[in-house]
Amino acid sequence: QVQLVESGGGLVQPGGSLRLSCVNSGSGFYDDTVGWFRQAPGKEREPISCINTRDDTTFYADSMRGRFTISRDNAKTTIYLHMNNVEPEDTAVYYCAKDDPLQMIFGFYYNRECKVDNFRSWGQGTQVTVSS
Repeated sequence: QVQLVESGGGLVQPGGSLRLSCVNSGSGFYDDTVGWFRQAPGKEREPISCINTRDDTTFYADSMRGRFTISRDNAKTTIYLHMNNVEPEDTAVYYCAKDDPLQMIFGFYYNRECKVDNFRSWGQGTQVTVSS
């Protein structure tokens, strides 16, 4: 059974750094696509970054590139989101999600795209607040 648990959120000052963690309590992330997403108050949930744990390919949303880094531990039990130089606009609930690494589109298999609607298993989220 998939049970994703995020941790590492909290209050951070502008310009600071934070590392979020995502653990799959049911098993590791051995052959999955795992993504980090966020939802700010009054806004839709949006993708930040995804990683394919089969070959470690990564994807970043254009607006997230540069300050956010996705990574995993060597044992493939934890997926991290490193947040640097955070801004008040980064205040949101941050979620991790996982699914199979491939998705079928019109009868053909493709690498799973890093989009909210493409993931079936979600964690409960961790709050990140950027404020001085």
